[in-house]
Amino acid sequence: MQCLCMVARPRHRIPCAVAALALVLVVAGCGGSSSSSGGGGSTPTLTVSAAASLKDAFTTCAQSFKQAKLKFSFAGSDQLAAQIRQGASPNVFASANTKLPDQLAAEGKLSKPQVFAGNKLVIAVPQDSKITGIADLEKPGTSLVIGDASVPIGSYTREVLGRLPPAQEKAILANVKSEEPDVASIVGKLTQGAADAGFTYVSDVKGTKGQLKAVDLPANLQPSVAYGAGIVKATPNTKESQAFIDDVISGSCSKVMQQNGFLPPPDA
Repeated sequence: MQCLCMVARPRHRIPCAVAALALVLVVAGCGGSSSSSGGGGSTPTLTVSAAASLKDAFTTCAQSFKQAKLKFSFAGSDQLAAQIRQGASPNVFASANTKLPDQLAAEGKLSKPQVFAGNKLVIAVPQDSKITGIADLEKPGTSLVIGDASVPIGSYTREVLGRLPPAQEKAILANVKSEEPDVASIVGKLTQGAADAGFTYVSDVKGTKGQLKAVDLPANLQPSVAYGAGIVKATPNTKESQAFIDDVISGSCSKVMQQNGFLPPPDA
């Protein structure tokens, strides 16, 4: 609503300075304040660098996290760790293993890491696949995609294969069509029909909503999959960053994690 101000012409003369001051005060009173924001501070934004396998769960968690707005960068854990080493400064780093967070902490770039979730390695295949076990992966003509050795999914896969008899391990590796930079790329190859099978986490199979199915590994081959997270040193909003990690471990986000196929944090 427009404010109309009128200054009456005085009957008697008053000093010019006084008249000018009076005019300023009248105009100021009519103009109103431009800082009517309520006085409360704005909600901070946290940047979370997280393993690609966390995308669905973390995106859902962001919808109910109240302490801050969450902005994500999803990629292979090794790629995200390399970015931090090169000077990137997200608030939180969440990795699909504990090795990378522990290394960054030892380098003084990350707070003491916390284990926040577990997972299970499986063989992911299309729904109509005839593959029923790891022995099928060594058959000639079977195309397999795995993670690059530098990323957690690739490291876990090689741990599994390393427990097989050498001849079986060699036959399976001979069927590897490509080595991918993150688990999302493995899932993409499988859903596009570019490979017959791949090693992924069970949470990633669940995330395809029926496009893929999981073939379980024998218990003696199953690695211990643990996810670790920490706060990047010298970043702001450490209180809110810790609140997010706590939420993932034991708050409402932990329930979302389990709904997406993740397991509770394994014993450290």
